Amino acid sequence: MSLNGRIPTRLLSATTLALVLALASATETSAQVLKPGLQPGLTRAPDSARKLSLDEAIRMAQRNSPQAIQAEGTERTSKAARVSAIGAILPSASLSAGRTIQFGGGQTRINQNGEQVTVASDPVNSTGLNLNMTLFDGGQRLYNLRTSKSQIEAAEANRVAVKYNVALNVKQQYYAVLAAIESEDAARFQMAQATEQFKTSIAKVRAGVATRSDSLRGVIQVGNARLALINAQSSKEAADASLTRLVGSEVPVTADPASLQENLAALPDSAELAALAKNGPAVEQARADLDAAEESRKASKATYLPSLSASYSRSGSGTDPRFGLGHDPFSYNGRLSFSLSYPIFNNFQREEQVVRAKVAEINAQATLRDTQLAAQESLTQNIGALRGASQRVAVQVASVAAAEEDVRVQQQRYNIGASTLLDLITSQAALATAQQNLIQARYDYRIARAQLEALIGRELQ
Repeated sequence: MSLNGRIPTRLLSATTLALVLALASATETSAQVLKPGLQPGLTRAPDSARKLSLDEAIRMAQRNSPQAIQAEGTERTSKAARVSAIGAILPSASLSAGRTIQFGGGQTRINQNGEQVTVASDPVNSTGLNLNMTLFDGGQRLYNLRTSKSQIEAAEANRVAVKYNVALNVKQQYYAVLAAIESEDAARFQMAQATEQFKTSIAKVRAGVATRSDSLRGVIQVGNARLALINAQSSKEAADASLTRLVGSEVPVTADPASLQENLAALPDSAELAALAKNGPAVEQARADLDAAEESRKASKATYLPSLSASYSRSGSGTDPRFGLGHDPFSYNGRLSFSLSYPIFNNFQREEQVVRAKVAEINAQATLRDTQLAAQESLTQNIGALRGASQRVAVQVASVAAAEEDVRVQQQRYNIGASTLLDLITSQAALATAQQNLIQARYDYRIARAQLEALIGRELQ
């Protein structure tokens, strides 16, 4: 039998079917067949990674994040500095005790035989008490105390800011994992659709009611669906790895879609959000830094005033081995002294300190002003992004529903021969695009909401 340069339809169909069935069998081990109309994100393949809720992931990150640990350390050192500033107002005290042993020489005595002998001297013990206190230093200690208080407030505000920044980073990555999960589910749905459609086209070709191009297009559809699934799985694995690092887990973790409850409730009004943004963590930290800079500038001027200090010491010595607590008490003497110091000229070091403190205060004022303006700018941008993303979610939900209905109609029309496979493939591609647009809209909404929460320093209920 001569082929005359042509491949018989039966041979072509069998070869194509074998090729696609092999491709589909490789997919079945990792892809779950979804029923038509099932939304992405509702079913999941088995996953070896540990599933975390969003709240648990945030808690782990805030406990393990280097930034959070450093912020807590800064707060502790600031509180220690305040205790030191309080201690500087109190007198300093020290106790001393010593023993002196003399070698060579000593006292000369006559023994019972009338001979002159040298007796070693007894060890000499001593005790002492010293007190020192600055009575007046131009108010510098008071300013230092106020500065330490402002630094504690700045450290606390920084810890809160870091807390919400860490939460924002976790939320962004958590939502990226959710988007990857939804994309993988959409790819599985696309794979199942393409496989079923190819089987239908093969049957129609064998029945003689469809052309060979339908089976060839089916091969391409299955291959593209398989590629989309591979890319989605790779994206999810990469997103899981990033989330694992952020939360500081020793085992792989992933997001748990079932634990997330979407909150599409109306936001507080703009005036309330603006008030919250003006007192957000970043603004509070800048305001506390300005307070500390003002106190440092006041403290720098205290060096122009004289300082008055007092000291008291009491000491005693003797040979009592119990340091004066035995039968041979020590003889004590005390000393009280006052000193006044007034630096007339110290090579312009005071002037330099004043200038540096004033410049630091001006810089802190500029930083506070810019932080407040940045908060207003971010608030406007985040509110606009949140409202736009919310509307896009609603539109894309309707688009997915419309695309699913169109695929259903085109499938029925193709089954009865009223439309071509190309029309059906076009509808399926439109559905896949609508699903991806919905996934992106959800992701954008979640990110905008997380950024707004980080800005105002509280969760939006």
